[in-house]
This record gives sequence, structure tokens and C-alpha cells, in this order.
Amino acid sequence: MRSGYHNFLIRGLDIFGSIVGLLLSIIPILIIGIRIKQEDGGPIFFRQKRVGKNGKIFLMCKLRSMVVQAENLRQELLDESDVDGMFKMKNDPRVTHIGQYIRKHSLDELPQFWNVLKGDMSLVGPRPALIEEASFYSDREKIRLTVKPGITGLWQVSGRSNVSFDKMIDLDLEYINNESFIGDIIIMLKTILLIFPGEKNGAY
Repeated sequence: MRSGYHNFLIRGLDIFGSIVGLLLSIIPILIIGIRIKQEDGGPIFFRQKRVGKNGKIFLMCKLRSMVVQAENLRQELLDESDVDGMFKMKNDPRVTHIGQYIRKHSLDELPQFWNVLKGDMSLVGPRPALIEEASFYSDREKIRLTVKPGITGLWQVSGRSNVSFDKMIDLDLEYINNESFIGDIIIMLKTILLIFPGEKNGAY
């Protein structure tokens, strides 16, 4: 269980890291936003309700990587998910051309620095769960909701979508049981390295 000092360190890291991340993201977001608008004229950002610490619902912000009606089309594709326990498709037909690129390099997640600054998320933590996913969690799986979700985490640097749902849960619980300030720094450094070799990072 985190001590007050550990919480202070992590929140300080989150605030500093999110401010730096937002400043560095301004130009990439502007460029990507123009490309998104050019492709289909739809909104640049995508907001979705996710489950945060202790079950708190918050709006997570990302750069839109899918067609405008993606959420409606999702219901028709549920049976084609490549990962049991959560919806993930390697060749999702809803992903736009620019969306394929930004998802491959995790650039669609840049706006989440704002969620970190607000306190809904942390730089490092479990993947933010969808409401419908969390509603089916077992007691063991609910443990991942005892900490803030993160932009990156042990799952993300261990294969991401190439990892099964059960393995993701194992990695999240391993992170929660062994979380440390230095451990978070190491995960963030690994995340930066994984942005570039997109074929190996499991992102889609």
C-alpha cells in the first residue's frame, strides 16, 4: 500500500510530467489535428467514459483515430475481438488512415496528459477500463481499480495488445504489488523507446 510520501512523489511526478508532455505535444497535436480534419472533416478529439481509481468515472481524451460513428459500429464487431475480456481488433475496419499511424506510435494518447494533470489518471498505471468491461470484473480483477489508471504501464511495455487479458491482469497486479517511484521512471523510459519501433510494441 502506498505511503503518503510515495503518493506525494508520484503526484509531483505526474504534475511535472504532464505539463512537460502537454508542452511537447502542442505541435504534434496541431499537425495530427490538421491531418484528421483533412481526412474526413470530423472532430479532432475523441472523449470516452472510462473507469478510474475506486470506480470513479471520468472522460478520457484521445486524438480521434477512428471514423466518426465508431462507437455505433463497435457493437457490430464485438464478436470479432482478438483479445478475450476486452475489445481489441488488430485490423479494426473503423480505424482511419491517419489513425493507423498515430495508434501504431501511440500518438493518439497525447491528450491524456491533460487527464493526468487533472488527477483522473497517472503517468503510469493500469490501462483505463471501459465501463462495460469493469462491470464484469471478478474480485481479483477489481484490484486494478484500486490505483489510478495510467497513460502507460507494465502491460503496455510488456507486449500490449499481443498480451492476453489474463496476462494483462497479472501484470497490473504485479505492478500494484511492487509499485515504486523508480519503477515508474523505468516504465516511462521503456515507453519512450517503444514509441519508435511500432512493429514490436503491440500497439493497434
